[in-house]
Amino acid sequence: MSDAFPPIEAAEPADATSAGAFTPSDSPCVAICSTLFDEVCRGCGRTAAEVSNWVFLSEDEKRQVWQRIRMQGYPRRG
Repeated sequence: MSDAFPPIEAAEPADATSAGAFTPSDSPCVAICSTLFDEVCRGCGRTAAEVSNWVFLSEDEKRQVWQRIRMQGYPRRG
């Protein structure tokens, strides 16, 4: 696992302004979208449904997605 993305649990709201800190509402998108052709995006690891509904998910749902994709080695850049 890359150190470029700190554990999502470590990102407190007060830390959101810190460089490299993520909050659950931050999208894991890395602009390598493949959901037009794949069920799971090769860049961020989200399903097509998660990508299209991201803005409608609750903070808890976003946190669950983040935890799952981080365990699977996403997001990937290049």
